[in-house]
Amino acid sequence: MRLLLLKHFSFDDASVLLTWAKERGCPAEVFEPPSGQPFPPKESFDLLVVLGGPMSVFEEDKHPWLTAEKAFLREAIRCGKRVLGICLGAQMLAEALGGRVYRNGEKEIGWHPVRRTEARHPLLAGLPEMFWSFHWHGDTFELPEGAVHLASSSACRNQAFAFGDRLLGLQFHLETTPACMTAMTEAWADELVPGRWIESAAAMLAKTARCADSAAYLHKILDRMLAAHAGERAAG
Repeated sequence: MRLLLLKHFSFDDASVLLTWAKERGCPAEVFEPPSGQPFPPKESFDLLVVLGGPMSVFEEDKHPWLTAEKAFLREAIRCGKRVLGICLGAQMLAEALGGRVYRNGEKEIGWHPVRRTEARHPLLAGLPEMFWSFHWHGDTFELPEGAVHLASSSACRNQAFAFGDRLLGLQFHLETTPACMTAMTEAWADELVPGRWIESAAAMLAKTARCADSAAYLHKILDRMLAAHAGERAAG
């Protein structure tokens, strides 16, 4: 299974995903939509991973490249590609499927628990009913019609959804590394104001040990995507 990762800011760290790809023998390419360069051909990948970013889905006036990325995502969905959307990526995926993206009531920043819903889906099989994950977002989304609601948090109802067996959106960051977290707290320090769901930089960085569990959860999800892809290929 070939991966294409869409990266939206310079110090984002895709190493958790790239390590998984290397260990499983899956070719992986990182592409940066803000560069304005042509997107890779759809024939070059099987799984599209749309990563997070500080911009909002609806800020095409500030970030004109969003228009091209949205078109690329819609085409990937139309072609039957597997898609994993993370934070901004989950919001883009929800919008592409007909859901509305809008400001959440409060920002959610730091380590907060995510709770699975009663709905079961094979892509989340094996994950705990409650687990800690890193968050950094001020927007949220409506569930697209036909989507399965898979997880929530106290600050944000829609934390995860699946649409069929190929498309998965995660509002939270299982891919976060200590290095990226440190860079975020420095670059976006102005967002760390007092709030019910906003941790201080010190509080966040004191919990970097949780990154290992998060990476393991993400690898389980990717393993299930890989198994499904391999099964389809074997079936012809």
